[in-house]
Amino acid sequence: MAMASGRVQLVSIRQKSLDLARWRVLWIALAFALVALMAVSRIVYLGSGGEGARATSLEAALLPDRGEIVDRNGVPMARAFPAYALWFNPEAMGEGEAPLVAAPQEVAAKLKAIFPDLDEADTAARLAKGKGFYIRKRLLPEEANQVQELGELALEMPMEEDRHYPQGQMAAHVLGYVAADGKGRVGMEQVFDEHLSSPLTRGTPVALSIDVRVQGALEDELRRGMKLTQAQGGAGIVLDVDTGEVIALASLPEFDPNKIDAEGQKLMFNRVTNQVYELGSTFKPLTVAAAIDAGVIRDLGRRFDASPVKVGRFTIRDSHEMGDDLNAVETLIHSSNTTSARIADEMGPERLRQYMIDLGMNGRPEIELPAKGFPLWPGDKWARLTNMTVGFGHGIAVTPLHLASAYAAMVNGGVYRPATLKKLGPGEAPKGRRVFKASTSSRMRQMMRAIAIYGTGRNADAPGYRVGGKTGSAEKPGGKAGYRRTALVSTFAAAFPMDRPRYVVIAMLDEPKGTLASSYQRTAAWNAAPIVGRLVPRIGPLIGVRPDDTRDIDISAITPLIPEAQNEAE
Repeated sequence: MAMASGRVQLVSIRQKSLDLARWRVLWIALAFALVALMAVSRIVYLGSGGEGARATSLEAALLPDRGEIVDRNGVPMARAFPAYALWFNPEAMGEGEAPLVAAPQEVAAKLKAIFPDLDEADTAARLAKGKGFYIRKRLLPEEANQVQELGELALEMPMEEDRHYPQGQMAAHVLGYVAADGKGRVGMEQVFDEHLSSPLTRGTPVALSIDVRVQGALEDELRRGMKLTQAQGGAGIVLDVDTGEVIALASLPEFDPNKIDAEGQKLMFNRVTNQVYELGSTFKPLTVAAAIDAGVIRDLGRRFDASPVKVGRFTIRDSHEMGDDLNAVETLIHSSNTTSARIADEMGPERLRQYMIDLGMNGRPEIELPAKGFPLWPGDKWARLTNMTVGFGHGIAVTPLHLASAYAAMVNGGVYRPATLKKLGPGEAPKGRRVFKASTSSRMRQMMRAIAIYGTGRNADAPGYRVGGKTGSAEKPGGKAGYRRTALVSTFAAAFPMDRPRYVVIAMLDEPKGTLASSYQRTAAWNAAPIVGRLVPRIGPLIGVRPDDTRDIDISAITPLIPEAQNEAE
């Protein structure tokens, strides 16, 4: 009986164990079914549009947060860059614990030794407040090691993605920078902000028209010119005359987009596109070109009275005696105000004004940059005196970019095209609008070359490059007489090679001084022209223009009108 009872008990235990196992399997199956049901429900929900589409491609996940900006040859100018940041975490030691081992003042002093430009007092005050903040947004690896050696756990150094400009300050006014909110500011960072930040487009670099080699040379020569003449600023541009592409654009002094501080904020004003100037005698070729194009000047040998011009209570004079009369070629070679004024007067306000409008002088410069200065335009009705002063570059103030685009139209066959900072492919150049006849442009190329050979542009005549150009030295507005006689804007506007112009070059100095380097002269012939004379041989071979002493534009048709040419022949 005992044995039978034991068997019954064993069978009972086995049955219970089997039932328990079955229930466990059932519960596990039910759990899996519930999870599967929830997953299917979620898929159906998202498929029907719930919470919106959140698809992220592998490419978008792997791309940097912001796309690259490159020059026309693919050289990086702005890119995402992993870097250490320095963050103060007040809760690093736990809630209620002092975050710093040493006193805030002592920590700030040690950080000052690592970062000499750090505001020690401000940093100490912020550390003492006990609130988290960024001490630095970008650390070099060696700086991170030094911070680590301080032994302060609250000084955390997370690895973050930062915007980096490999070329440093180069082309800062073209590029702009990225602010703390991740948005582009000032330059092409702002213009292409959506392209650079969108997952759909940021994988494709933005190619600018800039050539970093030419950009570097332009900035270097402008900087040298500023130092030699103690100028307070400089501006320059190299422009493709056939496409409007900006090969280089510089405004000095520049800022550092890698480090935006209070001083950098002050230097963000772009002298090329945002500052308007009276550019003086550089307007004279445009006036002569308009007069030839309109048929006012049919005979280049015609003489114009060079004596002072009296209009009401005002008198227009030349900087020095130039003789009793001058022809149109001599007007440009010697840079006469009086004969330029008389040529403009003969054209009349309506015609000269329309040419200036066709050259874009009455509106902001055409380029992608967000900051563009509005010209000081004389208005709808030009008085006789206004028309005459515009003829030699006074009474109208424009940007250096306005001048560059106008000169490009004057020498490229007569077609105006807007400037662009985008790299253009074959056939992408805008059609433009015709301003001058092709024959007018051909004649102006001869006259511009003559200025560099016989006139005020001699210091820009780089051997083998057939440079042509015009100086301009204008007093800055201000003072009792309306102008500050001791403050000049000196400009040289040029193109090369003049037998087949490909590039316009503008170099401008703001308030240069008469120094030993400029033969104690403040005018453009002695300070701005030499910049172009040094720049062209540096950049010519880089952009497809090789020096050639065996060729030049034929100016034999106008040399009989140039006394200096006749003297050389004798």
